[in-house]
Amino acid sequence: MFHKEGYTIIIVSFIIIVSIILSLDYFTIQYDSPIKIFLVVFFILILQFFRNPKIIINSNDNYILSPVDGKIVIIKKVYEPEFFNKERIQVSIFMSPLNVHVTRYPMTGRVVYSKYHPGKYLVAWHPKSSTKNERTSIVVENEFFGKILYRQIAGAVARRIVNYAKVSHTVKQGEDSGFIKFGSRIDLFLPLNTKLNVKINQKVKGGITVISKN
Repeated sequence: MFHKEGYTIIIVSFIIIVSIILSLDYFTIQYDSPIKIFLVVFFILILQFFRNPKIIINSNDNYILSPVDGKIVIIKKVYEPEFFNKERIQVSIFMSPLNVHVTRYPMTGRVVYSKYHPGKYLVAWHPKSSTKNERTSIVVENEFFGKILYRQIAGAVARRIVNYAKVSHTVKQGEDSGFIKFGSRIDLFLPLNTKLNVKINQKVKGGITVISKN
C-alpha cells in the first residue's frame, strides 16, 4: 500500500524507467545491463519511500504517540518562540530515506494553530534547521495534555512538506496528518512537566511508540 502523495511520482517514474529500458533494448546499447539494474533498484527505492503500511494505532488518551517512524536525536529544554513563547521540552525525531514518511497526529484533539514557513534546506540534524528550514508548525489541544506543538521540517533532500491539519478541525490520534517527501525531521514541543517514555537514539514508530504518558 502506498501513500496518495506518491501516486504521481510512482506512475511518472515507472513510465520513464520502462521507456529507458525499452530504448536500451531497441538501440542495443552496449553494457546496458548495469543501467537496467540501476533503474530497477532506483524504482524499488521510490516504492519503498512512499509505502504506507497499515498499522494498529496504539490509541490512548493518556499517551502522546510518535508522529513518525525514525530515531530520537534530541531531548532537551528549549525556548519555543513561535507559539508558546516560553520553555518547552523538545523531542526531535530524525527520519532516514528508508523510514515510512507518513506524519500522524500524536494525540486526539482540536487543531488550534497550523502555519507553513518557507525556508532553507539545511541538513536535518543541523541545530538551526528547526527554525531556519522550510517547515510547518501545528498545535493540537486536548484536556489531557493541553497544547502540544509538532513541527514538520524539510532537510537537504526533502523539498515538499504536505500538511493536512486545519485550524478548528477535530483530529484523531494516529490519523494521517501529512507527509514529508524525501525527508527528514519532526520536532515535538511538550509541557515542561511531561513524563517522557523515550530516550536518545531510540527507534520509534509513528502511531505506535509512546513518547509520553500522562
